Order: sequence, then structure tokens, then C-alpha cells
Amino acid sequence: MNTAIITGGTSGIGLATTKIFLAHGFNCVLVGRSLARFEKIKAQLAGSFEFIAADVRKVADCGKIISRAVKTFGGVDVLINCAGIYHEGAITSTDEETFDDIFNTNIKGTFFATRAAVGELIKSHGTIVNVASDAGLKGNYFCAAYSASKGAVVAFTRSLALELASFPVRVNCVAPGDILTPLTMNQLKISGETLDDLAKVYPLGRIGTADEVAQAIYFLASASFITGAILTVDGGLTA
Repeated sequence: MNTAIITGGTSGIGLATTKIFLAHGFNCVLVGRSLARFEKIKAQLAGSFEFIAADVRKVADCGKIISRAVKTFGGVDVLINCAGIYHEGAITSTDEETFDDIFNTNIKGTFFATRAAVGELIKSHGTIVNVASDAGLKGNYFCAAYSASKGAVVAFTRSLALELASFPVRVNCVAPGDILTPLTMNQLKISGETLDDLAKVYPLGRIGTADEVAQAIYFLASASFITGAILTVDGGLTA
């Protein structure tokens, strides 16, 4: 049985991705900072899984994730770098602490979780799927730091796909638009916007769901002749 590690696996896109991989018979390692959050969603999961409490902003924790996964399930076949945070605000209101938190979570965590997993993925001829954002492909108002961090994920994906192709380990990325997740609902609460306000800018007339992004992640993980791809899951927004 193959094993997938999903960082940020206890909520939003990460949780939906965990459910899809479990449904396809994978062992799943969910990674998150909060044991309490895992306990709340545990009953939603069916299959072979383990939770690891870890913070991808810490390099030592990234190593712990991989070693625990190998000890429990014998190897790693898929790494999904889904852990991420969002921050909205003008550059003049973004302080150093906020900037560091965004970059440490969104790109440092992705980089070092991947670095820790590469040895096992080479053994298994495995695959990596990173989660970026439409904001990493185009400019978005008042989220320069977030956009820059997700643009870094896009560039990291393309570069690493070339680096690991000969092993062969595939590396791809999804770039979602606005998705109906707790993170988005919190964003709306702060901004005062509504779901209808968000939906108006999308050609398909709505925002996406976590399940729709998870389906794209599973597709990339299983599509054996795709590497270095950035798959937009955004209802036509970047078209």
C-alpha cells in the first residue's frame, strides 16, 4: 500500500486531499500543528492514517515527519505540501513578524519538508504536489507578501521538477483561486466581503470547493507523464 504525507492535512484543502487519498487506498500521514484540531476531524476519516503534530516552519520537525512516516508505514510515495497561511494588507502595514510567518510557512516549510522527503521519494520513484495560489501567478491587491511566497512555490516546483526528473521523481503544483475553506471564511470576516462578492470575478460564477482542489491534487499525483506543471483550479480566473 502506498503512503501519502499531507501537510496542513487537518483542515480545508489538506483535509479534503487526505480523504481522497484514503478513499483510493493510501496510507495517509496528516501533519498539523494542533492535536485538538485533529481530534475534531478524526471521525471523518476512514482508512489507514496517522497524525503527526509538527510545525513545518521548523526544519527539525520536517525531518521528524518523514522519519515517523517511514517508521509507521515503511516509506513515502507522495508528498503533498499543503500547509499555508494567508495574510492581506498593504505593504506599509505588513511588519517583519508577519512577513516571516508567511514565508516560513508557505515556502520555507514547503522547501524543507520536501528536502527531508527526497531520499524516500527517490527510493519509491514518488511524486510531490505543492499548493500555490492564483496569487502566485498574477498580482493581487494588498497581499504582496503572500503573493510573493506563492510565486516562490511556483518557481520552486518548476526548478525541482527538472532537478529530480532523472530519478524519476515528479514535482507538480496546483494554483487554486478562492476556495470555500475556513481560511477564506476568516478572510471574508476581516474584509467585510461576502461569498457573492468573491463569486462575481470568476467566469464560472462561483468560488471553488476544497474537494475540487483535492481532485486536481490526486490527478497530478497519479498522472505519470506530467512534471513541472502548474495546474490552475480557479474557475477561469487566470484565463
